[in-house]
Amino acid sequence: MNERRVILGFSGGIDSSAAVSLLRDQGYDITALTLDMTGDRSLLDKAQRRAGELSVPLRVRSVRDTFGREVVDYFTDSYRHGRTPAPCTRCNSRIKWPYLAAEADALGIPFLATGHYFRITQQNGKYYVTRATDLRKDQSYYLWDLPQEILARTVTPMGNVIKQEVAAQSSDRRESMGICFLGRESVCDFLQRRAGAFVSGEIVDSEGRTLGRHDGVALYTIGQKRGLNLPGGYAVVGIDAESNRLIVGTNNELFHATLEAGQCRLVDPDEVFATRDLQVVIRGIGRNPAAGAVVIPTRSGIRIELDDPAWAPAIGQPVVLYCGDRVVGGGILEGYR
Repeated sequence: MNERRVILGFSGGIDSSAAVSLLRDQGYDITALTLDMTGDRSLLDKAQRRAGELSVPLRVRSVRDTFGREVVDYFTDSYRHGRTPAPCTRCNSRIKWPYLAAEADALGIPFLATGHYFRITQQNGKYYVTRATDLRKDQSYYLWDLPQEILARTVTPMGNVIKQEVAAQSSDRRESMGICFLGRESVCDFLQRRAGAFVSGEIVDSEGRTLGRHDGVALYTIGQKRGLNLPGGYAVVGIDAESNRLIVGTNNELFHATLEAGQCRLVDPDEVFATRDLQVVIRGIGRNPAAGAVVIPTRSGIRIELDDPAWAPAIGQPVVLYCGDRVVGGGILEGYR
């Protein structure tokens, strides 16, 4: 029995194709798996064509129903309730990696891999998602919710690879960007089609004074300045979906030094609560608190006290905790002050 067998999540794009070559160089016997999440025949044809070119066996599994329920419905409902969804994180933890592991188990394959840019490190018997060598393409933020049983059997062919070098060696110059199930549709058009007509409501300041009207709370995000039809200087600082109100304020009102998170996964809680200098990431790429943080357990999750206030955190976003390059935990933002 070949114990160097691996099942690779495969889209046929630049990164998963590069992962095939890298895994082969490392002596792995590869089986590719493509998950049909949206029924887009062109994506499946691309994966099958590329798998043939690479001479790698390909399996295809439909996960449309589960993906629709766990990711698409969640995305729509989040915006409807004034929350900011993280569909890629949700898909990784509830669709991609669980189905990859299930397929591996059915075939008796010990190892899992994808084309994600991240590494795995071990410390004190625990496995940690760890930043990739190429920090510009690092995807560790989106993988914070993977369990130990997944990480323990995962190999990371792209962890030490520089994306620019991979792209230079590929004949495919197109790279997948954005949210996969939107296609060419805008978020606004998608939500209107899925959730129905938007309902206009009041724009108020933090004192409750009415300043104008909005076109539907699902169309706005925390920190947004455009589309408010108000004098300059205002930004969205809160979304009250229950009362259909948009709350606006000054840029200073977007900074928060205390975050409350739920739905948490902490690799080693003792380490997280003892460490005094954690880095907090609320956006995979973008403006994040620059200084350290302290994490305190609460009844519903964790409270994070930041040395450097976070700008425009939005309810529903993942809050990911790093110790150096290691992801030591994370959760979903439920409140701030």
